Amino acid sequence: MPRTILAIHAHPDDEASKGAATVAKYVAQGARAVLVTATGGEAGEILNPAMDRPEVAENLAEIRAGELKKAAGIIGYGEVIMLGYRDSGMPNSEPNGHPDAFCRQPFDEVLERLVSIVRQVRPDIVFGYDDHEFYPHPDHLLIHDLSLALVRASADAQRFPESGEPWTIQKLYAPIFSRERISVLHEALLAETGESPFGPWLERLDGSQDLARKVTKIDVAGFIDQGREALRAHRTQVDPDGFWFAVPTDFIESVYPWEDFELLTSAVGWSEGETDLFDGVAETNE
Repeated sequence: MPRTILAIHAHPDDEASKGAATVAKYVAQGARAVLVTATGGEAGEILNPAMDRPEVAENLAEIRAGELKKAAGIIGYGEVIMLGYRDSGMPNSEPNGHPDAFCRQPFDEVLERLVSIVRQVRPDIVFGYDDHEFYPHPDHLLIHDLSLALVRASADAQRFPESGEPWTIQKLYAPIFSRERISVLHEALLAETGESPFGPWLERLDGSQDLARKVTKIDVAGFIDQGREALRAHRTQVDPDGFWFAVPTDFIESVYPWEDFELLTSAVGWSEGETDLFDGVAETNE
């Protein structure tokens, strides 16, 4: 069985904006990657002016499913599992009150579905979300809570016994936008060009939180463009002339060629300066 990553995301496009280059790198090294996407992204705005047309808005979930399939293929996911819930939208919005909204589903029912997936896929590593002080979308917050519960429930033979044999997830990580990463890029751009799109991000990111995190930095030089190409596949959500592509890839690789991951839980420990998500896992599985 190859080393396996199971990534759990809230909406189509999250898999391409969070940790995509890292997944692409591990797949290139022979790992298996499986993607779970909780919702169809029905409540998302159309952020690409070229796609902001009535026929697109009327069929947004279907179109976004196609974008997801294309992006997942670019990254290298071998399987995509769509849970089929509705995008919850932001608090107090109309989608947030829909009875099929992800955030309104019974927690244990969703957890049981995820436990069944884990026990079938048998991943070493799972990607969930952090507690999202930066982007408190209800679906992201729910993924955070579910991922923490999933680690415990998947390994517990008494929980959901009809969902398969218990399986121990070795590590649970959250792809993050660390303040260090944004600050380094911001300062380097100011020095190089006198301009930076990251000023508003720095105002929202709490640097003290970085100090409390167990952060693993993955060198993704050579794979950043692959992740960006996957993000471009989400044509309804990403303006090809917008923020996400404002900084050239070679510049990023010259000043901050890493993606950052916060360790949320681990059955095999964690070491300061860790540079491989699978550190400790191979020894455990031998």
